[in-house]
Amino acid sequence: MYDKTMTFSVNDEKEIEMKKNLNIIYDALVQKGYNPVNQIVGYILSEDPTYITTYNSARSIIRRIDRDELLQVLVKSYIGE
Repeated sequence: MYDKTMTFSVNDEKEIEMKKNLNIIYDALVQKGYNPVNQIVGYILSEDPTYITTYNSARSIIRRIDRDELLQVLVKSYIGE
């Protein structure tokens, strides 16, 4: 059994790059007529890259992003930290 809470951290530079890449992915999904929020959530939950369009290399970009780190950045952004 583990008695301590595990911690997880993403450095600021990596977080900035991840946000930039997520915007590229979001824009590509919008341009292709998809609901970007639904598609990105589908990818996060399933890790199935077919949720993301290949347009503007969005699929290859999202595959380079670690899902755990992405979730951390999204939660931090949501709670305003």
